[in-house]
Amino acid sequence: MQKATPESQDELRIIGKKYYGRWISAFIVLLILLAVANSVINNPRFEWKVIAENLTEASILQGVLMTLQLTVISVVLGFAGGTVLALMRLSSNPVLSAVSWGYTWFFRGVPMLVQLFLWYNVAALYPKITLSLPFVGELWSANANSLISPFSAAVIALVMHQSAYAAEIVRAGIQSVSQGQLEAARALGYRPAQIFRHTVLPQAMRAILPPAGNEVIGQLKTTAVVSVIALQDVLYSAQIIYQRTYEVIPLLLVATIWYLAMTSVLSVGQFYVERYFGRGTVRKEKRAWIKRKTPALAVNKERIGNNG
Repeated sequence: MQKATPESQDELRIIGKKYYGRWISAFIVLLILLAVANSVINNPRFEWKVIAENLTEASILQGVLMTLQLTVISVVLGFAGGTVLALMRLSSNPVLSAVSWGYTWFFRGVPMLVQLFLWYNVAALYPKITLSLPFVGELWSANANSLISPFSAAVIALVMHQSAYAAEIVRAGIQSVSQGQLEAARALGYRPAQIFRHTVLPQAMRAILPPAGNEVIGQLKTTAVVSVIALQDVLYSAQIIYQRTYEVIPLLLVATIWYLAMTSVLSVGQFYVERYFGRGTVRKEKRAWIKRKTPALAVNKERIGNNG
């Protein structure tokens, strides 16, 4: 067996490319970030002491709980309704498909703030809400003003708004599953419910989760619009305080910090959920990435082995 000579080893030596532009651009960006951080920390107008005092104030914490409550309710009910709408849209029944399309068209086309005001003032259109059946008569009735409170109006508006967007996300995920997978499942004797559970859903989740995670984060921020109907979320709690103390900027920064904290937690959760559903694909992508990044190393190892 022939051993590798010093001359052959010198020929196989790899010299890395020097990326001077990368280091220069990174240095410039770091200087800009340091300048911004220094300006923010040393600017007395930010009033960091006021921010620290109000960050855990009782009304602010109550607003955080209200924001989380609205987000959870609207996301859970919104995606449940969106899944139903997506299945209706994919149905061969033209009536169901048309109704789903019309619902999505309307609630995606009307701004969230307008929807909120409409539900909050629904008593102007229907002062009394009744439930009745033909030949039976009235079963139940209630005054719209007492039934539609600010909280219920916010929940209805957020759920209907969310379900319209969730329907398109779920529909796109279901359609991302190839027809061949469905035909193979039918050939194995799977029933429609089993096909959806074992074939469609696991693969569709990989396409659904990234936009769904973004939608959840966006919905958390959308809940800030409920402050216009005096529902005490984070923003409205901050507004109540600065209307009394006139410390507008520090209280808005308190709300900003809480929104950033909540969205950061949701982002971490999204990362782990996506990694769980894409665990097979992620490993394949990592192996492909390593092969792309180290082609010369693989060739050189092969040459050394042949010379050895």
